[in-house]
Amino acid sequence: MQAFVDVERDLIERETPMDRLICGDVGFGKTEVALRAIFVVVSAGKQAMVLAPTVVLAKQLFDVISERFSSYPGIKLALLSRFQLQSELITNGQIYEIKLANFLPFSSDRRILC
Repeated sequence: MQAFVDVERDLIERETPMDRLICGDVGFGKTEVALRAIFVVVSAGKQAMVLAPTVVLAKQLFDVISERFSSYPGIKLALLSRFQLQSELITNGQIYEIKLANFLPFSSDRRILC
């Protein structure tokens, strides 16, 4: 899985943000590369944000990531969408290691606080 090796090296060794696009057909492991990269980031004490083009895909990814990281109780996930706004999440005082969102939070004049 050379794609993940390259991504992991970028995450661990580089000081500047990674600029990388992973592309492939259905079933070739793009989500797996993303999940492993998220784990590397969260394990280093940082936060990750996953953007999806639709609310439906954001929810699907939320379910996949929730299941994958269910054995790590210290990793909290949040789903931002038109149904769950960031302001609602902030009021409960939680810190989320992983946030998933569709592009809605970036529309108009909204800001995302990581």
